[in-house]
Amino acid sequence: MELPPPVIRDWDYPRGTASIVLMARFAAENGVEGLESYEYAPVDGQVDARQELAVVRALVRGLGGEDAVALRLSRRYRVSAFGIFGFACISSPTLGDAMRFALRYLDLSFTFCIPHVTVEAGRLALAMDDSRVPGDVARFLLLRDLGAIHTVMRDILPDISLRSLAFRHDKPSTVDEYVRTFGLAPSFSAPSHVATLDPLLLDKPLPQANDQTVAVCAAQCELLVSRKRERSGIAQQVRERLVRLGGVDAGMEEVARQLAVSPRTLRRRLFEAGTGYRALLDEVRQALAEEMLDTGALTVEDVALRLGYAEASSFIYAFKRWRGMTPAAYARRNALRARPGR
Repeated sequence: MELPPPVIRDWDYPRGTASIVLMARFAAENGVEGLESYEYAPVDGQVDARQELAVVRALVRGLGGEDAVALRLSRRYRVSAFGIFGFACISSPTLGDAMRFALRYLDLSFTFCIPHVTVEAGRLALAMDDSRVPGDVARFLLLRDLGAIHTVMRDILPDISLRSLAFRHDKPSTVDEYVRTFGLAPSFSAPSHVATLDPLLLDKPLPQANDQTVAVCAAQCELLVSRKRERSGIAQQVRERLVRLGGVDAGMEEVARQLAVSPRTLRRRLFEAGTGYRALLDEVRQALAEEMLDTGALTVEDVALRLGYAEASSFIYAFKRWRGMTPAAYARRNALRARPGR
């Protein structure tokens, strides 16, 4: 069976809120504070990938970036977490059909590392590309994403098992959580991150296969992804312009000029996409502010200046609205978590 390439090539795509809700609850269960507001994100909402990345970084700061944490988290990503996308996969006729569907609608998932599936030399290989993932969380997200894929595959086909598993990184002090997650001990210091399976599994019927159900789910996924891609198109273009400006508010007129549309047209298209210029400016400023405060090298006043605020007090007010705390309190909390032994 020929498998298609993934529909996306990069992690920076809008995604649903289910993943940040799941991570926020995982954080709360493990005593990490500061992510409570994400636990109640609307189930039908959409977030920018950088917002999920900020939650990942907060989780890593709070619990540490050890492999065991990422792998324990990955086992929370059951097929039900993926909504109609997951339901379509589990209802597919065979595992191969489920994989084809997942690759076609990968932008309905939460992955940061991009999976590539090949069938050659008598093996089915699932390789994970983490080359574009930020280095500070690349290993954590690799393990979360591949562990989540394996968890979903086990939900879809309970008796599935890997033939082999390899990672580029060095062997950790213990592989217990790897075995719990994947069912076997991996090899390390390998050329690539890759899991292999028996290619005959591609034609194996799934226990919950249902032609009528998968047809209905596929139609809903097609509608959902079409709306999402249409909605994210103009919003993503505005986000990109605002990021290039460093979060400075150049005004909607300037952004419209860069996009070669009138301000009125831009306002209408953003409204149709369910957002607005101010909302996107806030989103970009929050993400950039957290990134700058995380470095520990800039004062609150420096961050406010770089984001284009005339006064630090205006930035402080905005940050409290975003995170429920002052930027100074946010920076202090993260500095404490970053200390060795915490």
